[in-house]
Amino acid sequence: MSAKPAPRVGLFVTCLVDAIRPRIGFAAIQLLEEAGCIVEVPLAQTCCGQPAFNSGDDADAARLARQTIAAFEGFDHVVLPSGSCAATMVHGYPDLLAGDADWAARARDLAARTHEITSFLVDVMGFRPEGRRLEASATYHDSCSGLRDLGVAAQPRALLAAVEGLQMRGLEGNDVCCGFGGTFCVKYAPISNAIVTEKAEAIQRSGADLLLAGDLGCLMNMAGKLHRSGAATRCFHTIEVLAGQADGPAIGEEG
Repeated sequence: MSAKPAPRVGLFVTCLVDAIRPRIGFAAIQLLEEAGCIVEVPLAQTCCGQPAFNSGDDADAARLARQTIAAFEGFDHVVLPSGSCAATMVHGYPDLLAGDADWAARARDLAARTHEITSFLVDVMGFRPEGRRLEASATYHDSCSGLRDLGVAAQPRALLAAVEGLQMRGLEGNDVCCGFGGTFCVKYAPISNAIVTEKAEAIQRSGADLLLAGDLGCLMNMAGKLHRSGAATRCFHTIEVLAGQADGPAIGEEG
C-alpha cells in the first residue's frame, strides 16, 4: 500500500509576524515540516483584512479577502500562527462575500481548509514534538479569537506538555481579554490599558518565567505592559517554544 502523500500547506504569515517577529514564521515552517507537510508561503499574501473588517470598512476588507482567497487556492490546508487572522478568514470572509455567489463559494472553501497552527498540528496531523527540553516555568494566555471563534484551548497545552522540563502554571483569568483587540487598543486606549494592567498583574502573580500565547498582537500588548511594570517575565509565541527557539530574544528584547 502506498504511503499517504504529504499535505501541501500554504502558510499565511500575518502582517505582524512579517513586520515585527519573523522568527514566528520560521518556527511555523519548521513545525509543519516536522509534522510531515510540504510548506509554501505564497508571495501574493498581504493583510487578511481584519483591521478593515473590524472597523466597518467592508469594501476594503472584501478586496483583501478576494486577494487572499485567490492566493491560497490549490492548497490542501491554509495554516496561520494567529487565531484572530484565522478566525477572520474562517468566519469573516463568507459573511463579507455573501452577496457574490462565486466568491462566497470560494470563501467557504477556503474557510473549510483554514486552521490555527496548534489546532492543525494536533487535530489534523496528530503531531507531537520530540526532543524538546526547556527548563523553565510558563503560564498561558488564551487569546480571544482563537478560544471563542475557533475552539483553540486544549491543543497548545497538549503540545507544550511534550516539552521536557517545562512546568506549566495556571493563569488567573487566562480566558479574559488582554486589552489589545486590534484597533480597540487605539480607539479605547484608557480602557485597553486598564485591562492589560489587570492581566499583567495576574501574570506576575503566577510566578512563571515565561508568558506564552498564540497571537503576536496580544503578546506585544502584554509584553509591553510587563516591561513597563519592571517585570522579569519573558514573552514568546507558543510555537517558538515548540520549535526550540526559546533560547533567543523574547518579544520586546530585540535590539
